[in-house]
Amino acid sequence: MMLTDLELLRLVDTGENQHVEFKRLVHSPEKIAKSISAFANTSGGTILIGVDDDKRIVGIESEKETAEIIWEAANDFIHPAVPFETDVIEFRGRDVLAVLIKESHEKPHFHLSETRDPKTFKKIVERKVYLRHNDKNLIAAPEAVQLLKAEHRPIRISFGDHERTLMKYLNTYHRITLVEYSRLVNVSNRRAARILVSLVRAGVIHLHMDGKNCFYTLKHLAASA
Repeated sequence: MMLTDLELLRLVDTGENQHVEFKRLVHSPEKIAKSISAFANTSGGTILIGVDDDKRIVGIESEKETAEIIWEAANDFIHPAVPFETDVIEFRGRDVLAVLIKESHEKPHFHLSETRDPKTFKKIVERKVYLRHNDKNLIAAPEAVQLLKAEHRPIRISFGDHERTLMKYLNTYHRITLVEYSRLVNVSNRRAARILVSLVRAGVIHLHMDGKNCFYTLKHLAASA
């Protein structure tokens, strides 16, 4: 990856979005690992280190130190590790480190953070999945994590009474949650989730994430939901 001055300016001018994030500097590999994993779990993106939130190009002090933090983040705070590329762009005497993360074929990538069990106070490792949504890194709901895991499996779909009931409901009410669907067809949440994930992968319905909440619509209604 090689970015020219002009390409850098275009990215900065566009602002933070689904595929671009600015960081004035990085100190914590654990924190920057959230962004790296979110891009890998979604559709890829570029982190520009040395660019402030207000689009000012401030540069970085040490390319080597910053690159080491990124390597540690991608390899020690994410599982499985996320491959990335870096490029240093010099702009008016200031260096910006661009980190390119491609959409991964090994989803989901779990962000790892050390915390303490509230009961025993023993150290434990929390595993969370982050997704990129507009200019934010959001914790993925369990249904979204299931969908990421299912991407590696062949699509198997049947169209029986449970699926027809769902289609009829969505044609009338336009949206449904996992809990609502499990109650509608009187099955467990786990079985309902399997049905919904299969239909999402088949392109019949669409999964929407609203913060930590998820809901489903028919595919042709996804844009207006």
